[in-house]
Amino acid sequence: MDSHVIQVSAALASFELNNWSQQRLAVVERALSSWISPNAPGGLGDAMRYAVLDGGKRLRPLLVLASREAVASKDGDDALDEAALRAACAVELIHAYSLVHDDMPCMDNDILRRGKPTVHVQFGQAQALLAGDALQALAFELLTPENNSAFVTDAFTPIPDAVQARLCRLLAAAAGFNGMAGGQAIDLASVGQVLNEHQLREMHRLKTGALLEASVMMGAACGQTTMQTWNCLQRYGRSIGLAFQVVDDILDVTADSVTLGKTAGKDAANDKPTYVSLLGLPYAQAYAEQLLAEALKALQESGLASTHALAQLAQLVVKRKT
Repeated sequence: MDSHVIQVSAALASFELNNWSQQRLAVVERALSSWISPNAPGGLGDAMRYAVLDGGKRLRPLLVLASREAVASKDGDDALDEAALRAACAVELIHAYSLVHDDMPCMDNDILRRGKPTVHVQFGQAQALLAGDALQALAFELLTPENNSAFVTDAFTPIPDAVQARLCRLLAAAAGFNGMAGGQAIDLASVGQVLNEHQLREMHRLKTGALLEASVMMGAACGQTTMQTWNCLQRYGRSIGLAFQVVDDILDVTADSVTLGKTAGKDAANDKPTYVSLLGLPYAQAYAEQLLAEALKALQESGLASTHALAQLAQLVVKRKT
């Protein structure tokens, strides 16, 4: 095991990730349930809520909140805490919308997601398409609240315009053609093709890694950082973003559909290039561990004192079984 993994594992012995994550996810779930209205016209709200609530790892919101806590000042800042919560919900909405669209017959044509029928199976293709569109728009509406909007409470603390703009830019870039959408386009164009490792890494970095990296950086944007700290958090986010997809490639051939909550073996069935198909299972497993070590090293070099949650989330990404 890499020395960075050993050192960080020892330092984290007293940190309880489960307790930390349960407390924060309870807040995220309440916010998502409140902000995704069931009253959207034409039954659209039901499809939106079905796509987002009651399922998923919520890794991206946790990364936002862990990164925010890592860069927070000792005195705290209610406005930046509010911004981080909204960023956590917004990135989950973008993730959920991408899954709704990716599962449709014109894309991956999948029928199972998060242990239940996919949105287009449950509500029809037209409603699924609209639900994804609405979730994407809602993500940016949450990031730019007005004092009199439906998405604020009496206790709302105004978020500085500069923070709102920075969060929108980070999320838009990660979701667009230079991020998630571009990676999905490469994925669709690569079916039946032979990619080299560089091409495969670039596809994974965009398709999955960009939004995970953005989650970390959106949390960091809700605080003050030095250039060194910002760069280290970016390295951390990039490493775990790629590691997540490498582990997904591994689980696609080592786990079953019940365990995964989605269709297992579909990459091989669809003749899609993966780290396992290109380089073999042992290499993919070793590479995931290497990426974990790189992520933990970046945290050590960040100069931040409170990175326990980020470190354990990185280990969760690589060690997960679903």
